[in-house]
Amino acid sequence: MSLAHGRPYLAIPGPSVMPDAVLAAMHRASPNIYEGDLIDMVDGMIPDLRRTARTEGHVAIYISNGHGAWEAALANTVAPGERVLICATGRFGHGWAEMAQGLGIEVEVLDFGRKTPVEADRVSEALRARPVKAVLMVHTDTSSSLRSDVAEVRRAVDEAGQGALLMVDCIASLGCDPYEMDLWGADVTVTGSQKGLMVPPGLGFVFFSDRAAEVRRAMPRVSRYWDWGPRADPEMFYQYFGGTAPTHHLFGLRAALDLIHAEGIEAIWARHATLARAIWAAAEVWGEGGPLTLNVAEPRHRSHAVTALRLGTPHAARLREWTARAAGVTLGIGLGMSEEGDPKGQGYFRFGHMGHVNAHMILGLLGTVEAGLAALDIPHAPGGVSAAAKVIAEA
Repeated sequence: MSLAHGRPYLAIPGPSVMPDAVLAAMHRASPNIYEGDLIDMVDGMIPDLRRTARTEGHVAIYISNGHGAWEAALANTVAPGERVLICATGRFGHGWAEMAQGLGIEVEVLDFGRKTPVEADRVSEALRARPVKAVLMVHTDTSSSLRSDVAEVRRAVDEAGQGALLMVDCIASLGCDPYEMDLWGADVTVTGSQKGLMVPPGLGFVFFSDRAAEVRRAMPRVSRYWDWGPRADPEMFYQYFGGTAPTHHLFGLRAALDLIHAEGIEAIWARHATLARAIWAAAEVWGEGGPLTLNVAEPRHRSHAVTALRLGTPHAARLREWTARAAGVTLGIGLGMSEEGDPKGQGYFRFGHMGHVNAHMILGLLGTVEAGLAALDIPHAPGGVSAAAKVIAEA
């Protein structure tokens, strides 16, 4: 018997669950892209995007995913042959390194593994050894669910005294985990539309400081499409997007920003923190009687948007198959979590708990997983859902 009929729940770490208000806003006829309400709407969204990233700086919008935002950030600041230091805490740090190499940039990777965050002392040591144009880091790596301290890395960069830019990937964290671009000293922040911003994949955002803008002006050339100058300070609406605007994504984004600012970003951070603690509480109970473990041992280094868990093979794959088939809940794969004896990361799975999520959704997710553990006779201690409910009750 299948109990999966009804509305499915995509509990992967992006694309996230989209609010009905976003879907409704996108369900309309194509607008005029040359004059009228669309132009005024986009002009009004720029300050709201800045508020979400906690910056007074500039913002450029691209028709792209997060990988496009990676390339845009690099194309505007680092020329071929120049050097960057990339701090990797999972698959996406290495992905940004590959992007840089493809642009002819000299890359040094500091690999912190998948269980520990970026360590500022190691960054300082690397910068003392040789200068770089920029330091790149991922705030929350979606594969490992590790969250690193941006302000501490900024301190290490400043102490090196080289004037390097600090560039931060906030694709998984913006609108979920606390992030303070200006206060923490990030020069460039990149994100995408499909996670905490609750809009379908297709928009990439690059926020940049005045200092980063000066670096751009000194660049010998930047490709016309990726150049953030006309996008951040357009002479006409057409330049915002390097061509035809992504009209329906923009309507969805307007609705999503309205939801974000109605709730308040600090309240959103608190909601994500409580729901994350509920998930961790359930996982810790289940692990007392079986092989399940949280990938990140130290709570202060865990993301509030995504949680990676190890269950081992073949249990993780069986659990994901059961929750989707029997209950309509799709769990994330163990992306980038390969290890000896498990080259494809089949022993891992991930919970996405970002954006448009609330207590009953998370408790339903956890109840489904606990049912799956029991149905498949996977060793675990009972009571995980009760532990999660206690966290929510006491919030």
